[in-house]
Amino acid sequence: MSTVAVIDYGMGNLHSVAKALEKVSTGTKVMVNGDPDVVRKADRVVLPGVGAIRDCMAEIRRLGFDELVREVVLTKPLLGVCVGMQALMDHSVENNGTDCLGILPGRVEFFGDDLRDNRSGERLKVPHMGWNQVHQVMDHPLWQGIAQDSRFYFVHSYYVEPAGPDLIAAACEYGISFTAAVARDNVFATQFHPEKSQHAGLSLYANFLKWDGTVK
Repeated sequence: MSTVAVIDYGMGNLHSVAKALEKVSTGTKVMVNGDPDVVRKADRVVLPGVGAIRDCMAEIRRLGFDELVREVVLTKPLLGVCVGMQALMDHSVENNGTDCLGILPGRVEFFGDDLRDNRSGERLKVPHMGWNQVHQVMDHPLWQGIAQDSRFYFVHSYYVEPAGPDLIAAACEYGISFTAAVARDNVFATQFHPEKSQHAGLSLYANFLKWDGTVK
């Protein structure tokens, strides 16, 4: 039986992620676990996260999971979700600046206090919260069976700005065009919450459970 480990570092909606993975599993054992040895032995790994990046990174480093995640990405598929995606980048401006894991090159920026709709000029609320269309810009196994411009659920005030366009797997519009998903080699990460995104989100999780980490 294949296994997927949802890294438990005390931050994130761990159990809703796990329940969504279990719902689409066809023989994969889903484990919410903070034991590094269990995570190392899993076939696939999920890095979730909600809340402030400073608190997430503090716990990741306190537990030694920064080195664990860097080790994991050398050998197996890794999926980052929401703040878990932001944690993969070099640096975030949140909390007066927070250094992240540096697994993918780029920064995490703030939407701003005066974000406006680029057509109507109407002021937009921050955090960006609710359903929004996600436009796939990279052909990737995790998009299999998911229609272009499907709607996913977001809750965030900060967004990822990759160092180069080659990392962008999907984009979204909310006052500006921002990165909704990134991908490189065996790493895929989403700003949206697949576990809150109904059919499209469950499809993405199902694709992850079948993904061998290669992009053909």
